[in-house]
Amino acid sequence: MLKKYQISSGQIVESNEEKSPILIYFNPDETEKRFLVEHYKIDEHTLNSALDPDEPSRLEFEPNHLAFILKWPKNYSANDQLLFKTATTGVFLFGNLLILVLNEQTIIFEKKHFTKVTSLTNLILKLVYRSIYHFLEHLRVMMMLSDDLEQKIQHSMENRYLISLFTIQKSLVYYLNAIDSNGVFMEKLKNNAKKIGFIQEDLEFLDDIIIENNQCSRQANIYSSILAGLMDARASIVNNNLNILMKTLNIVVIALMVPTLVVSVFSMNVKIPLQNLPYVFWIIIGLAVVSVVSFLMFWRHKK
Repeated sequence: MLKKYQISSGQIVESNEEKSPILIYFNPDETEKRFLVEHYKIDEHTLNSALDPDEPSRLEFEPNHLAFILKWPKNYSANDQLLFKTATTGVFLFGNLLILVLNEQTIIFEKKHFTKVTSLTNLILKLVYRSIYHFLEHLRVMMMLSDDLEQKIQHSMENRYLISLFTIQKSLVYYLNAIDSNGVFMEKLKNNAKKIGFIQEDLEFLDDIIIENNQCSRQANIYSSILAGLMDARASIVNNNLNILMKTLNIVVIALMVPTLVVSVFSMNVKIPLQNLPYVFWIIIGLAVVSVVSFLMFWRHKK
């Protein structure tokens, strides 16, 4: 699916012009891929890398264009079951033409991030900044989910909440790898600023982006370390809750066995004491109650 955009008064707006400066291909089919390879001379391997979610970020200089591979969070859905995944975006700069290739349709040009766009190179930096912002948003969501699951684990004996925490921890590892990969990509952008055509304002913006990405990486690393360090403690909580339940069940079982023994003794088909007394039934019931109370007092004394 192809969408066309242009820069108007510093904003990214959709365009119907044939030669729009910004082209976005969402999950291109084979015909569109062949057109990109043959018409724009995009390397087929690089194009496939732009659609591969496991591909690391990188910068490549081709004869007639620049190729960027950028990582950012994939749109989360309920079917992901708390597994946050990363996506890959291909950015191809041809002088006055910018082509983006994504493997899923999404709202990419949000107004709050894409204001005062001065050029296509400046737009690329804003795309990088958008990916950092989305990583930070997803990290906050992960921590909120982690805190909620932690509260449920304290009163639960099931493993599903613990498994959910493992899933979030796995997501943090993926995010940390993607953020660090973007960090290496940004350093390459800075080292090749003149070749790319960054002006002084772009370089200052790139320095701010690198700082933001480093902070994002540290935050993801801290969250990952916290989850990894507390997983054993949370697993112990689940085991402790199970032990408390088994202890309670044992108390109930023993408390029921004691009066059962008393009643069973007086239920044997042989001559037993007190069998001729008119109130023997209530005497047996009383002995059963006394046995239960005695057991409970003994258990309370032993704590």
